[in-house]
Amino acid sequence: MKWQDLDRENCSLARAMAVVGDRWTLLVLREAFLRVRRFDEFRQNLGIARRVLTERLQHLVDHGVLEKVAYSQTPLRHEYRLTEKGLGLYPVIISLVHWGDEHYAGKKGPPLLHRHKTCGHDFRSVLTCSECGEEVSPRDVAPHPGPGARKGAWDGRLTD
Repeated sequence: MKWQDLDRENCSLARAMAVVGDRWTLLVLREAFLRVRRFDEFRQNLGIARRVLTERLQHLVDHGVLEKVAYSQTPLRHEYRLTEKGLGLYPVIISLVHWGDEHYAGKKGPPLLHRHKTCGHDFRSVLTCSECGEEVSPRDVAPHPGPGARKGAWDGRLTD
């Protein structure tokens, strides 16, 4: 499979990777979730080349993950805000952050903690079943073809 063909795969992960599977794109999203909105702030925080940042922001706008909103008319200036589709990436980003905290934070611990505003506690991401609320691990899941699967595509690959 070629990188440029990911968006045509019969796999939701491959199609998602076509949108967010670039290291700069994930870091742009990290900044967006840290409430960075303006081009110069992204550029300063990431130390990214102007051309690369422009391409990544436009890619996220093209895919409806960010929206470009004018905040000044004279001169015309825009900021980038997460859309509902973009906000839906929060579980992905926070899970990657917490995985990085667990495996790569170093002796001093994580560089950034995340506090749940409602209860006031720092939290870690946990995957739970949408139906029963129980925590889910990879060993608790049995994948099976869904309504969008190509006939025969998963035969022999998915077993209990």
